[in-house]
Amino acid sequence: MARAHRVGATAVFLTVLYILAFFQFVSVPFVDEATAQKLIPVLPWWLLVSFGAYSLWSLGWGLFTFRDCPEAYAELLQEINEAKNDLRSKGVTVD
Repeated sequence: MARAHRVGATAVFLTVLYILAFFQFVSVPFVDEATAQKLIPVLPWWLLVSFGAYSLWSLGWGLFTFRDCPEAYAELLQEINEAKNDLRSKGVTVD
């Protein structure tokens, strides 16, 4: 089973479980019924905010730990110049 299938199957399973708990067909173990009635409706928003916070942290950490690559910069400039020269040889105005 591919990873996408596993993620999809897990998402469907958790969604069905959430809907069953939301409509009180299934009780939430180890949680008082009154507390569950207050927490379950806001659970999707909490998960959405948590995912957003994780995404921002992951993006920030990636930017913070991004290493400069002078060799890649020089190689990229060389490829850009080669592309410009190739276009100029074909009669295209560049710059």
